[in-house]
Amino acid sequence: MQKPVMAVTGDETDEDPELAPSHMAAATGDMPAYQIRAPATALPQGMMMAASPGTLHSPQQLAEEATRKRELRLMKNREAAKECRRRKKEYVKCLESRVAVLEVQNKKLIEELETLKDICSPKAD
Repeated sequence: MQKPVMAVTGDETDEDPELAPSHMAAATGDMPAYQIRAPATALPQGMMMAASPGTLHSPQQLAEEATRKRELRLMKNREAAKECRRRKKEYVKCLESRVAVLEVQNKKLIEELETLKDICSPKAD
């Protein structure tokens, strides 16, 4: 006796909900039999679903929105560039002050080395 073929819903399997294997195939170990089901949200042919009713605008409104977004993006970019330049200037100042400190330290070490050379070298009289 053959069991009736039952379609598996999309919640019960990770497979495509339009092609769902039957329970009978899993129970008997046979090749799964697939049933084609219509999608849950069927729209008439040629119809497209809008994201929300409030998003439909005139071309002028879309252009204004695009211009506003562009100006906002440019403003944010200017601010980010300004901040980047400020950080770079601060970094360069820090490096310059470190160079100055190291130059002074290097000069002192060279003088100390010369002094030690004079003390340790045999005097040729």
